Amino acid sequence: MSNPAALPSIAWIGLGIMGSPMAENLLKAGYSVTGFTLEQDKLDRLAAAGGTAAGSIAEAVRNADVIITMVPASPQVEAINYGPEGILENARSGALIIDMSSITPQTSIDLAKNAAEKGIRVIDAPVSGGEAGAIEAVLSIMVGGEQADFDAALPVLEALGKTIVLCGPHGSGQTVKAANQLIVAVNIQACAEAVVFLEKSGVNLTAALDVLGGGLAGSTVLTRKKDNFLNRDFKPGFRIDLHHKDMGIVTDAARNVGAALPVGAVVAQLVASLRAQGDGGLDHSALLRAVERLSGVQV
Repeated sequence: MSNPAALPSIAWIGLGIMGSPMAENLLKAGYSVTGFTLEQDKLDRLAAAGGTAAGSIAEAVRNADVIITMVPASPQVEAINYGPEGILENARSGALIIDMSSITPQTSIDLAKNAAEKGIRVIDAPVSGGEAGAIEAVLSIMVGGEQADFDAALPVLEALGKTIVLCGPHGSGQTVKAANQLIVAVNIQACAEAVVFLEKSGVNLTAALDVLGGGLAGSTVLTRKKDNFLNRDFKPGFRIDLHHKDMGIVTDAARNVGAALPVGAVVAQLVASLRAQGDGGLDHSALLRAVERLSGVQV
């Protein structure tokens, strides 16, 4: 950058449930953001918020100092980065890629290696906090990569989240994210079982969840998902389809390193069964529906 005081120019690839509000938070923080995504209405939303809509990945990244990617899974990360139209062929040398997608640790390691050959730096920076965390800019961001690249990315990440930690080398952010998804799924499952148990027992569910939330059983999951359980509102903040993908990542990665996940494996199967029942598009709090089915409740 010619003017060291100027904010880096940002390209944003992937404007979904998470990506759109995150890109808007960067605009609010004064950054210029050029975005590309597959849905025209999301490009229109970015432009309405003061960003620039690009016609392709190549166009979006060409002049960017920082390229942020937020897409669903490893195949999409590979699709946007590789090939003649991809980020690596079109970004300038010295650019920094911040991949905020949740993917396999190996995909992040491979991307960093391939990018380095083009003089492009990469950190993996997956997030936790869901749609609400994205909107409120209070995401937890777990990072893998070099300290210098983390330091360069930090001001940008501080516009998106609250807890931002370098966890180790490339892929480490993804490993911590996988652990996060393990804990969240098991926690939601436990809450769902408690809800069905309480309801079948004829207890006042609102009162019960309030008092549980104030004790050792309390958790961010219970606080954030309580209304979903009470209202049977499963509009997705985080879809079962994506949690299914994440449970595949954590069970596979754990197997590779020799870590046993007995409860995680069971919950992974429950998430998979929920998806097989046609509930993949619902919020992960819909694990409640799986417990209800098992308990003979009509859902």
